[in-house]
Amino acid sequence: MTNKSKTLYTGVTNNLERRVFEHKNKLVKGFTSKYNITQLVNFEEYQDIRCAIEREKIIKGWLRAKKIALIETLNPFWLDLSENWFK
Repeated sequence: MTNKSKTLYTGVTNNLERRVFEHKNKLVKGFTSKYNITQLVNFEEYQDIRCAIEREKIIKGWLRAKKIALIETLNPFWLDLSENWFK
């Protein structure tokens, strides 16, 4: 997830729609509410939570440039993939 300044946030959840809603509405105190992280620009789905957590740890360990390259591979214009989810 990101904001207008392209600050990046990586997380894991068992319910993406709920979690994005929480971020968009600043229902969770912390980094995402402080920096207005409200735009979903990339996501990956896993059947096994252990695989999802491992992937999150890997991505969090990357340099910013590699994270940006991952986003831009599938979403070159940084569109909010959840823009119409809650209308």
